[in-house]
Amino acid sequence: MAISETCSVCTNAFDVQFRYQMEERDNAFLFFCSQKCLEASHRAGNDGEGATCDGCAKRFNPSLVSQVFYVGGKRTYACSLGCRAQLIREASGTRLGDIAREAAAPRVERPADPVAVPAMPAAPAAPAAPAAPPSTRVVSTLPTLGVAPASPPRAPLRAAEAPPTVVTSTPQPKAPAAPTDLAVVGPRPQRIAVFNHKGGTGKTTTAVSLAAGLAAKGAKVLLVDTDAQGNVSVSLGAKGERSLYHVLVMGLRVADVVTQVRPGLDLLPSNETLAAAELYLAGRQNRDRVLRDRLQAASEGYDYVVLDCSPSLSLMNQNALVFAESVLCPVACDYLSLVGVRQVIKTVKNVNALLHHPVQIWGVLPTMYDARANICREAVATLKNHFGDRCLPPIRAAIKIKEAPAQGQSIFEYAAGSNAAEDYGTVVDTVIAARAASERELQANARIPREGAQRPAAAPFGRGAAAASV
Repeated sequence: MAISETCSVCTNAFDVQFRYQMEERDNAFLFFCSQKCLEASHRAGNDGEGATCDGCAKRFNPSLVSQVFYVGGKRTYACSLGCRAQLIREASGTRLGDIAREAAAPRVERPADPVAVPAMPAAPAAPAAPAAPPSTRVVSTLPTLGVAPASPPRAPLRAAEAPPTVVTSTPQPKAPAAPTDLAVVGPRPQRIAVFNHKGGTGKTTTAVSLAAGLAAKGAKVLLVDTDAQGNVSVSLGAKGERSLYHVLVMGLRVADVVTQVRPGLDLLPSNETLAAAELYLAGRQNRDRVLRDRLQAASEGYDYVVLDCSPSLSLMNQNALVFAESVLCPVACDYLSLVGVRQVIKTVKNVNALLHHPVQIWGVLPTMYDARANICREAVATLKNHFGDRCLPPIRAAIKIKEAPAQGQSIFEYAAGSNAAEDYGTVVDTVIAARAASERELQANARIPREGAQRPAAAPFGRGAAAASV
């Protein structure tokens, strides 16, 4: 779907197709139908405002030859040599992931420092690092992700069908610091991203049911749809003229875009225009933190923020994971979904290491569970074996779940007495109980200032056996 705008120079109507046709100035946006209109706007502002950097969108007065150059046949502005190098790399086809790795390189290299310390006489602690892998093959407990130790002999699936096991040789040095942020939900909202790379696992149904259930319990909830398909609005029977695109690109306030769809439940919808928002994000310097910057202040007024993510690792999903504090991963009870869990773990781990944001897997939710099918029972047993207490009770398959969106209702409104409504109610109660436990722990830690760092990571639903083993 094309985005129709009016040129800020010649006032002609046109469809926005390229990034240079959209420019942010003074917390507002200008649109240009052609390169000539863009250059005319820049020439008109050279005596006062100057030009806009194509790398970081800052206004500056070009004074050096290196600040104005041509890339791909169009004039490009760069306020610094760093922005110039970034624009040249992007034009040459460098992937965003490679740029993120380059930016994170100094921090990633820090664990290598202790290796050089043994040459110094005052560093006896260095030999402790090799002692971490006592065996030739260590199954990682992934403390930053909250994954319980796997036990391969007890796995109910056959060896040929077992999901790939996450294996590492040494633990991450920064792992102990990350779990503290998962429990910090005191005065701030608890931000949960419903995320899985694989499609058809019930992400939208889970996000809608979780948000509607929390609102029904008296909480104030913001439901954010970060999927361009816009299925959240359809599931709740909501319609709105504005969407997440207007918040990210146009800079509108969240309060001017959200729609109250239920008592205590506000919806920030999305539609196909969100694809154009990704083009805008790609041109920003902090492209993975735009969503957080736009929603941070508004989210403080909510008890919970639930984000429905698309089934991919897009730039929009990176923004959602950086904004979220925890991840709820719906997993369909089949073999392919079990295989996809490993990619979710890897993605969350990369967000921690490369984007430097301590998001964790808060829980894994088996969906479409049929107790009569062996594969469903084996899938749930495998998830419990790998994730321990972080594996939630499964959501039983029910035709009511598929019928509810057609009526624009949540499962609690359409079929309150169904098995699916009961199962999602259990998830809602677990989220509320986890937050209450975290708040009690925060109060206890406030009375004991320094002992919090010495304890193992808190379990998502209290101090379970899995958390004790971690």
